[in-house]
Amino acid sequence: MIRRRRPSEGDAVDVRTAGGIVRGVRERGLLAWRGIPYAAPPVAALRFASPVKPAPWEGIRDARAFGPTAPQSIRNPLIHPPTVVIAADEDCLTVNVHAPVDADRAASALPVMVFIHGGGYSGGSSRDFSGQGEGFVRDGRVVYVSFNYRLGALGYIDFSRYSTPGRTFTSNLGLRDQVALLEWVRDNIGAFGGDAANVTVFGASAGGNAVITLMATPSADGLFARAIAQSPPPHAVYPPSLSARWAGEYVAILQDIVETHARREPDGDVPAQSPHELLATAGVNDLVAACTTLQVRTPDAYPGTFCLAPVIDGEFLPRTPLQAFRDGTVHPVPLIIGTNDREGSIFRGRVDILPRTPSRIAALFAQAPPGSRRRMRAAYPGLSTRRTAADFGGDYGFWFPSTRAADFHSRHAATWMYRFDVAPRLLEVLGLDATHGVEMFALFDRTDLALARFMTAFGGAEEYEAAGERMRAMWLRFAAGGPPDVDWPPYDERERSTLIIDEVDRVEIDPRRGRRHAWTRFLPELAG
Repeated sequence: MIRRRRPSEGDAVDVRTAGGIVRGVRERGLLAWRGIPYAAPPVAALRFASPVKPAPWEGIRDARAFGPTAPQSIRNPLIHPPTVVIAADEDCLTVNVHAPVDADRAASALPVMVFIHGGGYSGGSSRDFSGQGEGFVRDGRVVYVSFNYRLGALGYIDFSRYSTPGRTFTSNLGLRDQVALLEWVRDNIGAFGGDAANVTVFGASAGGNAVITLMATPSADGLFARAIAQSPPPHAVYPPSLSARWAGEYVAILQDIVETHARREPDGDVPAQSPHELLATAGVNDLVAACTTLQVRTPDAYPGTFCLAPVIDGEFLPRTPLQAFRDGTVHPVPLIIGTNDREGSIFRGRVDILPRTPSRIAALFAQAPPGSRRRMRAAYPGLSTRRTAADFGGDYGFWFPSTRAADFHSRHAATWMYRFDVAPRLLEVLGLDATHGVEMFALFDRTDLALARFMTAFGGAEEYEAAGERMRAMWLRFAAGGPPDVDWPPYDERERSTLIIDEVDRVEIDPRRGRRHAWTRFLPELAG
């Protein structure tokens, strides 16, 4: 009698995809495949080009390690310790899949959750703590997908005006990468035990913006069945005229950087290059440096905007997501959308991108209808103080436009809205409270990481972890095809029922109604 050895940690797990066989590994009680190419390397002639399918490979491809991150200047040492070297490369378009150990033997295909990482479209990657999704896989028996997409100038500045007859620079490259990834999921996820007809896309911050934008992207139709947008900035999508100005400013910055480098060479010659040649040949470090400079300038030069964002190009993205939500032309999939209690309190220093300084606030007031300004000041008394200004900026960037997306979408599809209010004691002492991104460690069951341990060092750990566990359970029920919770009513414009995730969850009717009315008059373009 021959006895088969039971699978154990470290065993190889081979799966055949459309590109060829990939070899993953059984580890920590899960199956993991990492660094699988979902598109060809966007390098050389494919820099600033739409993603194309990767070339198939012979034999077995090792898929046990994450692929390189997209080039970026932002690094979070509290997520990745300084001793960990994180490789970055333009060849970054890879996907990771995590599944239960018996996914290939499941009686039926499992729900799929595709996570889109945040980072302001300039930082982050699929290897961040959210990239593995172990808590989701273990708690809910889902197939969890994470991936990299192009960031910064390589993914989110529209250089199409600098195209030539011989080479086209394409707009919305990061967004196109996301659609290409969803197409890869459609074509391949069944081999990993997932159900291609039962895909939930979700993301936070820029990832939340990506979710909202994908809902308005025609080519994403049919690629996902549900959506979850956490702390999205829904109106951070801009017209081509503004994107063209940013592209011009970026090229000027990049030219200065390249010329400075050239003058340091022995011959000191400064090459004469067209914008097209400059963008096509510049080193990736120079591209990133120029992007950082533009990012720092934008919030003061163009208050209320962010230069790294999707652009309304008239083709791939025909209109702003909020316009599409209002007109009912987004994909009519069920949606969970929400924000945190005080989104704006964390945006200081290097990440001070919101309209929260006196000059930026004054610029928004100058653009607002005269009759709306007094009501806005009444809604935010003491607007000159740091705390109130931060709330004004956070509500402008995240909360109010999210309520409009919920309002519009609830007319056409099931919608649920939430607000995350749980803040560990230290964040309360620091005046941050439940700020932008605070839910992520608890939601992903990674309170063991350094920043999470620091946040909970002075108390509140149990409540914080419990809130994340409840939130994860709701996300999993939603991904499985049901309502997130029997006690969480769907959102509609009559009551605006909102789940407040707190030490004890509760449902509030139209929370912050006074602020909402003030913003409706202050930003009539979002009123609908």
